[in-house]
Amino acid sequence: MNILIILAEVSLVIFVFLLLNWLVNKLFKLFTKLKSEDRSIKTLRRNITGLLLLACLVSCILIVGANGYLVYRGENLQQYTIAMLERIPSGFWITLGIGIAQSIGTFILAAIALKFLKYWLKIASTRAKNLEKNTADDESIDAFFNALYHRISGGIWLWAVILCAQFLKLPATVSEYLYIALRIYLIIAVGLLILKAVAAVVDFLDALSVRYSNPDNLLRFYDRLRHLIPFLKRCLEFVIYVCMATLVIQQVQLIANIAAFGPRIIKIIGIIFISRVLFEVVYLLVEEVLFKDRNLTDIQRSRRLTLVPLFRSFLQYFVYFAAIISILYTLDIDPTPILAGAGIVGIAVGLGAQTLINDIVCGFFILFENYYLVGDYIEAGKVEEKVVEGVVEAIELRTTRIRHPNGQLQIIRNGDIGSITNYSKQYIFAVVEVGVPYNSNLAHVYKVIEEVGQQLKTNDPDVLEGTQIDGVESLGESNLLLRTLTKVKPGKHLQIQRVLRKIFTDALLREGIVIPIRAESAEG
Repeated sequence: MNILIILAEVSLVIFVFLLLNWLVNKLFKLFTKLKSEDRSIKTLRRNITGLLLLACLVSCILIVGANGYLVYRGENLQQYTIAMLERIPSGFWITLGIGIAQSIGTFILAAIALKFLKYWLKIASTRAKNLEKNTADDESIDAFFNALYHRISGGIWLWAVILCAQFLKLPATVSEYLYIALRIYLIIAVGLLILKAVAAVVDFLDALSVRYSNPDNLLRFYDRLRHLIPFLKRCLEFVIYVCMATLVIQQVQLIANIAAFGPRIIKIIGIIFISRVLFEVVYLLVEEVLFKDRNLTDIQRSRRLTLVPLFRSFLQYFVYFAAIISILYTLDIDPTPILAGAGIVGIAVGLGAQTLINDIVCGFFILFENYYLVGDYIEAGKVEEKVVEGVVEAIELRTTRIRHPNGQLQIIRNGDIGSITNYSKQYIFAVVEVGVPYNSNLAHVYKVIEEVGQQLKTNDPDVLEGTQIDGVESLGESNLLLRTLTKVKPGKHLQIQRVLRKIFTDALLREGIVIPIRAESAEG
């Protein structure tokens, strides 16, 4: 009989351990439904389970030891246990029984409520799919309602546990901490649901804006601002996370004072977002105003294309500077001493950064004296150094970006631009040298070349005038070298030169004039 009593007491301790372990696992599952379970959560879960297991083992050992001591003293365990139970007031057992019955009823009602909840959410999900079938994704709607079900079910189970703690007359501290856990859970659950809902609303509005945009309304600008959508989502995500963290911290009295930083962080996020949007909108309006006139000449368009990147740089620095000042005011930091110190440092740096100042000054001279514009084909650089050539892509405060005909982007400092050869001013000659044998009839050759050049002028709008023969350039060992000039549009000389070489060769071969082979090629 003594052994049975000891086994019963040990079994009761093990049952309590299993019940507590089940509750712990249930709570962790509720929180991991909010967010994917990471390594830290798994470690905490294992530590709590280990502590409960250790407490269970120690309790079992103490029970076995205490009962063994009583048996050693000659006590009757059955009578001793009955006497201990009789000392407990009968009202305790009545209260315990009622509490257990109420707890069981609470869990049953929670399970029934979840069944009804799942049914109605399924109906709501189906209606949402039918309502937004043209703009929403069925999978995203299902994911949202599944997440909503898990969040509500977790809150219901936590509420049921709190009620059970009250029914079982557990210490008030237990209910207090359970209430804190419930509030934290609801804050996180609602925050994550709002996050999903906001993302869905932004995607929905994005789809509507794209659908209804046309050249006749303001939505025609939306496509050029659409790249801000991911940035908007990230900012809203940070705002929601900060709100969640602020509300959670407020629930813990020990660190509640830190929550005062939450509104400031939200203001800083708002300043950063507004600054980015303001920069993009103003830049878009400037482009719209500059290029609104469809009858711009090539020179006017090049001038405006040159000014737009420069204005973008100035605007970017101004907006970001204003944003930094606003953030300092938000943090209750007076920016005046900082600006004064920055001015002194700027003067000191400026005295030592003569190269930087030289680059900026040269950039202004390039713009105001119209040396070259965006789209011009130029050669630039000092005579004793490597010459840079290509199409100008951008003129910035410090540098000029030039795209070489082979494709590589060349960046040269404005102070090192050196001498400039601009091939895009009014016109340029496409110079082609043609070799003919000594015994050729030059009058006939001139006539063929001029006819071919005139035909090219008729067919190609980039050619301004027909081909002119400048004369004999040089006398070779086996041929005469003729120099031809064809006036073309600025920057088109390389392309026209390639075309002229081909059509000259074809035309001379048709006339029986054989292009001579160079001596070194014949020897090879």
